Amino acid sequence: MTQTHDPKSRTVFLLAHTGRPAAIRSAELVVQGLLRCGIGVRVLAAEASDLPLPPEVDLVDEAAPGSLDSCELLIVLGGDGTLLRGAEFARASGVPMLGVNLGRVGFLAEAERDDLDKVVDRVVTRSYEVEERMTVDVSVHTNGDVVHRDWALNEAAVQKDSAERMLEVVLEVDGRPVTGFGCDGIVCATPTGSTAYAFSAGGPVVWPEVEALLMVPISAHALFAKPLVTSPDSVLAVEVQPGTPVGVLWCDGRRTMELPPGARVEVRRGAVPVRLARLHHANFTDRLVAKFALPVAGWRGAPV
Repeated sequence: MTQTHDPKSRTVFLLAHTGRPAAIRSAELVVQGLLRCGIGVRVLAAEASDLPLPPEVDLVDEAAPGSLDSCELLIVLGGDGTLLRGAEFARASGVPMLGVNLGRVGFLAEAERDDLDKVVDRVVTRSYEVEERMTVDVSVHTNGDVVHRDWALNEAAVQKDSAERMLEVVLEVDGRPVTGFGCDGIVCATPTGSTAYAFSAGGPVVWPEVEALLMVPISAHALFAKPLVTSPDSVLAVEVQPGTPVGVLWCDGRRTMELPPGARVEVRRGAVPVRLARLHHANFTDRLVAKFALPVAGWRGAPV
């Protein structure tokens, strides 16, 4: 590849899990490839000391609100946790995120570590498309007042905070009660999150182009404790019952808040989506089969 672009005209932000040797080496390859093709690279100053970066790389303070200003793309190298961290940057800035999986499953990732040359080439030639993924907005109410607001790309999970006792909850959809029971928790997920925590809890796999909200019980003690799939315009609510132990709210497994007895958690479609960069038109079915190594031997396909 030859240099064909002014490095000041195009900039890519790079976010990496610097605690992994594979991420450090991958970051080095990506940075070298982009700079060689005349594309500027920006990284967080807090990560710079862990990465072998040339002096022309732009360093920014992690706390700066406009750290992705003028960047056309956010490349994230790491596992699911790093990708969700990148999603926080992507959502706040509106910049598309391109994930390179260095972990295990990595459903949010578009490429694997062996695809780094392809990633650089596609970025240089702008050979990628951008799709929007639905998020959820989360509000916590106590005594009728909103005391906390958050959001999630995968899920908002209400869980017990103690191993000794179950969390007693009542579930609500669109202002009407559905059922109540003791449980370890409730996962309120997006279609993107259907292959994350909700999947581990026994929820359905939902294709990302399907707009819906999911409510999946975790180890519920009840005859009716089935996963629920609702309209994307529904409002889901989990009420933590008085007299029950303290609960905890987790958003994407990254941000947490204690839920006192009597707290109410409302989950609705997010006002701001996360934008993901896609390198190819891989069918979600094929992605599902590949990620979970599903047995499809013997499939013959539809008659021609």
